[in-house]
Amino acid sequence: MLNDPLANVLSAIVNYEKIGKKELLINPVSNVIKKVLAIMQEHHYIGALEELHQANGGFAKINLLGNINNCGVVKPRFSVKNLEFQKFEKRYLPANGVGILIISTPEGIMTHDAAREKGLGGRLLAYCY
Repeated sequence: MLNDPLANVLSAIVNYEKIGKKELLINPVSNVIKKVLAIMQEHHYIGALEELHQANGGFAKINLLGNINNCGVVKPRFSVKNLEFQKFEKRYLPANGVGILIISTPEGIMTHDAAREKGLGGRLLAYCY
């Protein structure tokens, strides 16, 4: 039984990147997982994301580019105000301007840079660099 499907997907991505695989089949695929993967794809951490099947949680195929050093979920899901992003950047990212924090805001899931521009806070979901 899966306790945290997002954590399982990000863990599998890191493991497959380390052993040099080029694609990964994931199951189940929720809307949150799709949005997090779309953000990672937008920032060129992963390649194409192809949804294969809809029933029973669905399947998706991810093409890996080899651009990920580390990624994972943030537990517990800390609440973050607009002016507190720097504290969590120091905690989860290796250097200033390297990597992304993925945040769930009232306007949807986005990176910490987009949330900072819009003046939004939210809950930390994941990090990637």
